[in-house]
Amino acid sequence: MAVRAIRGATQVDADDREEVLEATRELVSTVVERNGLDHDAIISILFTATPDLTSEFPALAARELGMGDVPLMCATEIGVPHALPRVLRLMAHVETDRPRAEIQHVYLRGAVALRRDIAQ
Repeated sequence: MAVRAIRGATQVDADDREEVLEATRELVSTVVERNGLDHDAIISILFTATPDLTSEFPALAARELGMGDVPLMCATEIGVPHALPRVLRLMAHVETDRPRAEIQHVYLRGAVALRRDIAQ
C-alpha cells in the first residue's frame, strides 16, 4: 500500500457559510467516491481557501461527514492578483493500492478552469 496525495478544488458563488460547507462536503465526498477510499485510508486533509473566503473553516464540512478523527487543517492561499476568486482547495493524503496514474484529482464547478489537464 502506498501513500498518495489527491488534489481537489471547487469554487463558490459567494462567501456564505452554508455555501462553503456544502461545496466542501461535495468536494470531499467526490474525492472519496472517485478514488474508492474508505474512511481508514484517509491519513490527513489540508484545506486552503482564497483570501476572500472567511465565513467558515472548510474542515468543518469534513467533520460533518464523519471525519472527526482524521487530521484536518485549514490555511489561506496567497493573494495573487490574477487568481480565480472564491476557491476552496484540498490535498488529501491517503493510503491506496492505486498507482499514481490512476489517482482521480477532482475539480468541480468553476475550479475546473484551474486544471483542465487533470479535471475529471
